[in-house]
Amino acid sequence: MGHFRRVSIAVALVALSAPAALGADIIEYQPPEVVPQSYGGWYLRGDIGMSNQQLHGGLENALFPTVDNLEFLDSGSFSSAPTFRAGIGYQFNNWFRADVTAELRGKSDFAALDRYEGVDDGNPLTWDGSNDYSAKKKEWLFMANGYVDLGTYGGVTPYVGAGIGMSQNKIYSFRDVNVPNLGVAYAPTGTKWNMAWALHAGLGFDVTDRLTLDLGYSYVDLGDAQSGDIVTFNGTNNVNNPMIFKDIVSHDLKFGLRYRFN
Repeated sequence: MGHFRRVSIAVALVALSAPAALGADIIEYQPPEVVPQSYGGWYLRGDIGMSNQQLHGGLENALFPTVDNLEFLDSGSFSSAPTFRAGIGYQFNNWFRADVTAELRGKSDFAALDRYEGVDDGNPLTWDGSNDYSAKKKEWLFMANGYVDLGTYGGVTPYVGAGIGMSQNKIYSFRDVNVPNLGVAYAPTGTKWNMAWALHAGLGFDVTDRLTLDLGYSYVDLGDAQSGDIVTFNGTNNVNNPMIFKDIVSHDLKFGLRYRFN
């Protein structure tokens, strides 16, 4: 009987102490703090690339309407040129970022060829002369850009974006050689500012947690460009008579790096 009483008392003590111990455990337990991931932060970028430029609107000149018939045998094209871009941006969250950039677009050669009929004699096969045009072009492009990152898959982030800004288009070394009439004309350097816009797409490859390799494509509309007033070989200057290059566009490929500060 004494033994049974001692066992009963021990069981009762254990039962009474269990809730107290459990309560102490509940009070002392602290769940781990969850710190949300931060995506915001400044970044620097730098790119090099190549342009593939086109003249969508063709050439315009005040003298073109003065001939009865004008036909372009070569409507004009630009050679590829290197591009160099630098900028600073901000990553707002895991899907949106924006930056401002300055871009130097290097020397591009231009060539075009036309033929004309000065007086309509009723014979379309009679041409009075031709113009073999050549020039060089380069630009400064300043843009504000926004990008949407479309998720990261194995360290690779596809993105799309758009930009708007201003382009300073410069035409220099313009020449017009009229071989049939032994004529030559030239124009001094002309500079024109335009509103410019662009569409972007590309892939970002995470090299480290701060450094991203950027392989991108941009469609850029640079607006118009123009030479200075054209001067003939004998010094005749047709005032307000530049050669106008209408609607220059470019398909650019770029390779660059983005470095995040945090």
